[in-house]
Amino acid sequence: MKGFSSLSDQARRLWAKSGDGFGHGVLAHLLDVAAVAESLLRHEPESSLDWAAQALGLERPHVARWVACLIGLHDFGKAIPGFQDKWPEGRQADEALGMTFPARSLSVTDHACASAALLWEHLPRQGVEHLLWLRHALQAISAHHGYNFSQNEFNRAKPPFEPPAWGAARREIFEAYWAVLAPPGRPQIEALSQPAVQWLAGLTSVADWIGSNPEWFPLGERHELLADYHADALVRAEAALAAVGWTHYRPLLNAPAEADQLIGRIVQRPEFRARPLQREADRLLEGVQGPALLLVEAPMGEGKTELAFLAHLRLQAANQHRGLYVALPTQATGNALFSRALTFLRGFAGDTAVDMQLVHGGAALNERVVALRGIHGEPGDSVASSAWFSQRRRPLLSPYGVGTVDQALFAALNVKHHFVRLWGLSNRVVVLDEVHAYDTYTSGLIESLLRWLKALGSSVVLMSATLPSQRRDALMRAWGVANEAIPELSYPHLLLADDRGLQGATCESRPLPPISLQTVAEDLDSLAACALERLQFGGCGALIVNTVDRAQTLYLKLKEQLGEEAYLLLFHARFPADQRSHREREVLARFGQQGTRPVKALLIATQVAEQSLDIDFDFMLTDLAPVDLILQRAGRLHRHQRTRPDAHAEARLYVAGLDPERMPDLKTTAWEYVYQPYILCRTWALLSREMLLQLPADIDRLVQAVYGNDELPADLTEADRAFIEDEAYGGYLGKRQAERMMVLNVAIDPEAEPQNAYLQKNRGYEEGEEGLGLPNYTRLGDDSITLIPLHVVAGGWSLTPGGVAFDPEQLLPDALARQLYARQLKTSRKALLKHCQTEQTPRAFAEHPLLRHLKPLPLTDGCLQIGQLRVCLDNELGLVFQRNLSSPEDKA
Repeated sequence: MKGFSSLSDQARRLWAKSGDGFGHGVLAHLLDVAAVAESLLRHEPESSLDWAAQALGLERPHVARWVACLIGLHDFGKAIPGFQDKWPEGRQADEALGMTFPARSLSVTDHACASAALLWEHLPRQGVEHLLWLRHALQAISAHHGYNFSQNEFNRAKPPFEPPAWGAARREIFEAYWAVLAPPGRPQIEALSQPAVQWLAGLTSVADWIGSNPEWFPLGERHELLADYHADALVRAEAALAAVGWTHYRPLLNAPAEADQLIGRIVQRPEFRARPLQREADRLLEGVQGPALLLVEAPMGEGKTELAFLAHLRLQAANQHRGLYVALPTQATGNALFSRALTFLRGFAGDTAVDMQLVHGGAALNERVVALRGIHGEPGDSVASSAWFSQRRRPLLSPYGVGTVDQALFAALNVKHHFVRLWGLSNRVVVLDEVHAYDTYTSGLIESLLRWLKALGSSVVLMSATLPSQRRDALMRAWGVANEAIPELSYPHLLLADDRGLQGATCESRPLPPISLQTVAEDLDSLAACALERLQFGGCGALIVNTVDRAQTLYLKLKEQLGEEAYLLLFHARFPADQRSHREREVLARFGQQGTRPVKALLIATQVAEQSLDIDFDFMLTDLAPVDLILQRAGRLHRHQRTRPDAHAEARLYVAGLDPERMPDLKTTAWEYVYQPYILCRTWALLSREMLLQLPADIDRLVQAVYGNDELPADLTEADRAFIEDEAYGGYLGKRQAERMMVLNVAIDPEAEPQNAYLQKNRGYEEGEEGLGLPNYTRLGDDSITLIPLHVVAGGWSLTPGGVAFDPEQLLPDALARQLYARQLKTSRKALLKHCQTEQTPRAFAEHPLLRHLKPLPLTDGCLQIGQLRVCLDNELGLVFQRNLSSPEDKA
């Protein structure tokens, strides 16, 4: 049997990892990573390997070995002069063995791309007959540093003027490697699809990350015989996966159960029974065949979240899906659902630890996540949240996750390691909640993601209470369902597309109390007066406005007039993250279903209180917004069954700017900078003629009327009609067309030829980090920056006005860095953004991994003056912008 000692000294000593002695040899590293890849596939459900067999054109029993063998070769290109030159001691050892380093050969240094170029000489001799298949496979394994290489890059990746000894050493390495791992059979298809290439690329990166860790794979030749070395590497790979919390696939549902029983376990309330919507969805999913798309259009408060968990159980049982990701519009909605997902998983995990991640930029600040770090968060807890999975680009590798839709959308953009996200989402159930809540650009990215998910064998659950029909049709088209095949169904309804075709169903939903629509002027004094008038009768109310500036001003007005008479809470996105999290918990504690309600209270909030928070109010005031968002806000009015003050026995919704006699002022209010004027004005025109909202019956009617082609009221003035139908509509169409073109320019097409899919797609980086090219955005809007507000004190900066100082030019201890990180605050205010970007980043931030992508905001006496703009951090109000001239920049 062949051993390391049977190789020439030159082949044996070429290094892949620097370190003591000879470091870690190329052959040893290739075998390590191959072992990790094979072990990873052993953890997968059979359905993943079935998909891979078909996608790669391989016989099912041989898939794991073929994939592992290919992935292990990812760093074959390290055996070139340009790479070996990177470690001086390693080069000296090579030269001592007679290897030479001509200057012209050193021009090629990218070992990943070189791997593909050099393996082209070896793999065709091993039964890979179809050269396009080989080209695609090499494209996949060479992308493991983050991006797919182009053909031109491959053409330039072979070292020029290389002495023959280098090729001879590589040939030895390859032949020894192949002798150990040589997979049986051969590929039976001529080319790989784009999804197959990116699936293989994602698995390669993950295997390399684990196999490159010397803690699990110590440097050196751990066994003499290569077969023994590989067998040992397989054992180490299993131990490494156990150490990071990577468990073997296990379905959550192990025995048949009725919907009523499952819903009780999902919410951990055995007395609960399935609602009609949940029961109808369960009926549709009975006998589901293959990956499926389930579209749920149903009112707020009908149990759509629990339906999604139920759908996951059924789809996982039918298709062996490897996990679940629930994607929401905002961090706040993700935080709220994370707790419900924990309850769900704990109801089904049994004694086996299940990993779950909160997937968004502020996850590390969440107290529940911190409690789950490590193997188990609490004694006896079956849910873990592995620190390994929590690192950048890794959370979607965890089998279960809740987070923002943005984290999933990066899978469809040419950002670094986007294919790792694709691999993580493959063969999963992906829930996209509140799918109405996005503009044309983000909606287009969601459609691209749907095409990827279908191709990767995943199932999808789409949910919304207020979905315009055009948006629904586009989502169904992305899954391959022709619009003419969609049946006309009354609201609420469900659509299920699987291998059997398309099915639809409707169901009853519990009627909410009628909501009386009232109008109030859009100026702040009128809103404050109306809120005060309603508060005098007691109860808990909400005042939801469209901008932070309006919320802050209203809070000050009402605080001055109310004093201690009522509990007043301000909630918006311009608080430091730790304060915002605290206020979010306070909102749920006061106005949630299990909350302790004050006798008299008012929540003043922006859109952060609009969706996915299970909160309930006796009365509500709101700024005019698109009709679907007004209905979402109204869904928090008399949401729960409870006794209410007599004056609020009838649900009343006061809408600022809904006067049918006068179109609201969109400029002074800054509403036109937050929402499309066309949709706002159509909402005003059609909703102002309504006197009563009967939910859920009116939801679909009003949404389709505003977003569709319903005629405007006949009594509109000519000026108002002309503004809506000409000026506003023209701007609306132009913006939609521009955003569609932007999607085509940035989204990676899963149906493109792999070698051409990245042409004209610039390599970019995610917002919040630095990298090649330009940032790739999942949402449009003004450029933003994430700041850490700090106070200038004697001796440096401090977290608090009178706190302990630290020197910003000195390295920070990790504990203090975590405290700073917890204070992050995001803003798009142009003057502030420009000021902070031009300031030199101090060493304390630049050299700490938690803070390097953040910017400090030093405040003197709590404020910073930038020209005419004064920026102040107020403990009650959050970040406040004051200027001599009014500005409409600030959005919620």
